[in-house]
Amino acid sequence: MQRIAVGLAALGRPAYVNLGRELPADRDVPAMRAATHAVLDDAYAAGVRWVDVARSYGRSEEFLGDWLRERGHRDLTVSSKWGYRYVGQWRLDADVHEVKEHSLARFREQWARTRELLGAQVHLYQVHSLTVDSPLFTDPPLLDALAGLSADGIEVGFSTSGPAQADAVRRAFELEVAGQPVFSSVQSTWNVLEPSVGPALAEAHEAGKRVLVKETLANGRLAVEAPEPVRRLAAEHGVGPDAIAVAAVLAQDWASVAVLGPSSPTQLAANLAGTRVPRAVVAGLGEVAQDPAEYWAQRSHLRWN
Repeated sequence: MQRIAVGLAALGRPAYVNLGRELPADRDVPAMRAATHAVLDDAYAAGVRWVDVARSYGRSEEFLGDWLRERGHRDLTVSSKWGYRYVGQWRLDADVHEVKEHSLARFREQWARTRELLGAQVHLYQVHSLTVDSPLFTDPPLLDALAGLSADGIEVGFSTSGPAQADAVRRAFELEVAGQPVFSSVQSTWNVLEPSVGPALAEAHEAGKRVLVKETLANGRLAVEAPEPVRRLAAEHGVGPDAIAVAAVLAQDWASVAVLGPSSPTQLAANLAGTRVPRAVVAGLGEVAQDPAEYWAQRSHLRWN
């Protein structure tokens, strides 16, 4: 399971844009903490040693920190992200659930809180959803602060979203401070419905960067409403369509880590079945890819639920 990470976006807050979430009937904080710990326990037992969280994933860092202290595990890689603030106030019907800001003040505030909750367990800290128009690109003090993390032994990365992901990936990896690259990793959306960033990620991998893939299941679409070719392959190989989607990511040589977002131990087990699907099985799934603009337009209309 060296190439698998468990992400807590669907478990750290009561509302998210994933389809098919399996959550406690009462999504209060104790119930969601217990659900998070159940997934983490099963993931650890299965050999997963990477957990991905973010400041905007509600209480994900808090839940993970509690679990780490209770279980005593010290062999995990933990990645988190800064740049979005969770403002949903633990409500399903909030008008706004998160607010984005790429500023030095936001970075300092959120990094301090991340360290408070997770201590020295954070190995990778990422700019959340970096786009080509982010003010980060023209903010030398912020870039200096990010470079300072690298000097302290923290890997610095960024995540991307949207139809122009490839442009953001290439531009971000050009950034330098004192002649050294600011970023050494990227976490981008890639799945069989939206593979357009693939060439840019392959270039990053070739240049020695770490590549994480998020939204492996297209926010649950590839689990609950997968296209017919994906469903057919799943039936032929005795797995769910989610496993086929995971296998498709793992078949990419440039993908260092596939980030899964299960909301229950049952979903985790179904996702992990993808690690046993042979690469050749998913070789012909390019036919299901959507136009990137269409894909992201559909994603933007997913309801927080």
